[in-house]
Amino acid sequence: MTGAQCLELLRQLLLGGVGTLCFGVLFAVPRRCYLACAATGALGWLAYELAVMLGVGAVTANLLAVIPLTLLARLFAIGLKAPVTVFLLCGIFPLVPGAGIYYTAYYFIQNDNAQMAASAADTLKIAAALAIGISLVLGLPLPRRKGRKKP
Repeated sequence: MTGAQCLELLRQLLLGGVGTLCFGVLFAVPRRCYLACAATGALGWLAYELAVMLGVGAVTANLLAVIPLTLLARLFAIGLKAPVTVFLLCGIFPLVPGAGIYYTAYYFIQNDNAQMAASAADTLKIAAALAIGISLVLGLPLPRRKGRKKP
């Protein structure tokens, strides 16, 4: 990896964190969770950009990005005693295929059915990859604490 690529990844990491932080502020995330939300989004976006840089397709890159993002969201939820959705919804913000949704609607309005179908299929694949990745990680059992008895 070249120095320019490393610099670009650092830039993307910062932009992903700032964008996620702004989204968290907009949706009234508790102040004590701001940095954790920013870190979650930054990690997810960095993983996505790294996967794309390595030549992985958009759907697979989203799947590979949402797995560490969801793991981090779970860790922050436990550590900060907050719902996992606080970190997860903010964290996936950069990965949501907003442009794909926009172009699907645009081609629908323009009555370009072939382009609309292609755009909708790509958008649906990305959304499914995000849902599958989140489900995989959230389906993992949490480790039991020492000293707690089973109910």
